[in-house]
Amino acid sequence: MTDAKTISDHWGKGDVFSRILEAMERSGIDASSVTIEQLAPVDHFHARGFPATVELADALPVKDGDRLVDIGCGLGGPARYLAKRFNCHVDGIDITAPFVDAAKKLSVLVGMEDAVECQHGDGQKLPYDDEVFDGGYTQHVTMNVPDRDVFFDEAFRVLKPRAFFALTEHGLGEVGGPHHPVPWSEDGSGAYLMRPADTVTALKNAGFTDIKVTDTGEKYLQGYNRAIELAEKGQAPVFGAHILLGKLAPQIVRNAARNIEERRTHPVQIICSKPK
Repeated sequence: MTDAKTISDHWGKGDVFSRILEAMERSGIDASSVTIEQLAPVDHFHARGFPATVELADALPVKDGDRLVDIGCGLGGPARYLAKRFNCHVDGIDITAPFVDAAKKLSVLVGMEDAVECQHGDGQKLPYDDEVFDGGYTQHVTMNVPDRDVFFDEAFRVLKPRAFFALTEHGLGEVGGPHHPVPWSEDGSGAYLMRPADTVTALKNAGFTDIKVTDTGEKYLQGYNRAIELAEKGQAPVFGAHILLGKLAPQIVRNAARNIEERRTHPVQIICSKPK
């Protein structure tokens, strides 16, 4: 099985959209009038979910009418949020076909199919022309990227001069490999963590400058511990990311917290830019 197939199958199999609709019905959300805010507990399918997207958006210099690229767009939640918040257009691409199918249908549900366009593809070979985007971002995708250099080269290629590029990821910690399963891998297959310093080097090699790294480990640890606390009290929401993580969700969340505590992973947010 190829890396692409392994990674895609890890993140989503079958009819993801139907699973989301079923969870919406169980939680009392009307699909005919659903909003992006109501979808947020599920369609921001990355560590810390919607709060992490908002935090990243707060730090981005997005302007009205910009065109952005979301590399590893997943279910399209961040793309829809940024498109609505900044009145911009977002092109999303993701390696997991069931996620892309769900992303397109969810955009239609909330009437944002013109502002957000998602397609199936690989971030290591972007299907876009040179220098067409005013900014780009990737949220918790790079842990599954085999060739970080090619990935960053492609992001650099499609961005306009002076464009921003942002990423969030779980970097490799100082102690050693993480305990599995984790959100990005059940057993370590398809995982390619790098120390944050090495990620910065790769960004520099691609040509990016003004690289700013923010340690987000404590915020992620608090988020994971809060999810554990709610689950132990039987108060986990009906409509949440766990519906996509499956039966391993409790163990995945516990390991994610433990890995940060033991310095096996090092979550960071990185924002940089393409020079003139």
